[in-house]
Amino acid sequence: MPTPASDLDTRDFTAPAGDGYPLSMRLVAPSAPVAAVLVSSGTGFPKGFYDRFARHLAGRGAAVLTYDFRGIAGSRPEDLAAMQMDYPDWGRLDMPAAVDALAGATPGLPLLHVGHSVGGHFLGFMPNHDRIARHAFVSVGSGWWVAHHRSYNPLELFFWHGYGPYSLARRGYVRGGGLWAGTDLPRGVFETWKRWCHRRDYFLGELQDRLRPHDFDAVAAPIRSWIFTDDPIATPAASESLLRIYPNAPKETVLRAPGDYDVLRIGHEGAFRRGMEPLWNEIADWLLEPGAARHR
Repeated sequence: MPTPASDLDTRDFTAPAGDGYPLSMRLVAPSAPVAAVLVSSGTGFPKGFYDRFARHLAGRGAAVLTYDFRGIAGSRPEDLAAMQMDYPDWGRLDMPAAVDALAGATPGLPLLHVGHSVGGHFLGFMPNHDRIARHAFVSVGSGWWVAHHRSYNPLELFFWHGYGPYSLARRGYVRGGGLWAGTDLPRGVFETWKRWCHRRDYFLGELQDRLRPHDFDAVAAPIRSWIFTDDPIATPAASESLLRIYPNAPKETVLRAPGDYDVLRIGHEGAFRRGMEPLWNEIADWLLEPGAARHR
């Protein structure tokens, strides 16, 4: 039986990343969790966006940690324009710290992971990726713009070549709101993301030189990837392309339509909105099934 929301404990705290940078985190858990789940955000999504999803998983018996990547929301520095960082820092420094924080708060429990969008891209940068037993991907796909739905191309190209550069020139960071619906973005996120999204292989080619060291070939935990027919970004082609960066992980793709959940739209972010509880149960059923941790 699910744990009532009133019986869940929520704790906000700050933990250091691998280089000491302070990261804002939130742990929600029942009194006796049976597993620990890390939720890694999409680019520009604050941890609070996943609160309803996290509480649902906690009601199913998991301790759930959400967190803000450096430069985002609660982990944003006072002077974002002066921030020095690169996009892969989220995988090299922030995600490992979140794993360690969750493991420290839930000793002895199996560690599982939900990655939304870029939250599923950087596993191979994590030195402790092998602590995670399973990865549930949601709307995870390559950023190469040609692999996205044609109806979305004009908007993203204007973002890359118009709005983004203008915002950087004026403010020193990409301002959130309006055309870019996410949070403010540091320069180091936007510029690297833009470079990758203009390459057919996304960042795969850079793994041979610029992005060393990494362990993408060593990621062996099972991945189940949920994508949606009306998502203009994580299309089937983009999803298939991205999953190639994990050659040795068992992979399965689940394609769903809005009608499968009696909703009108899912898109790239709608999987975590109210009304998607049936999907959340699918994810929880897979993550929490008996014996899941034995796949480590």
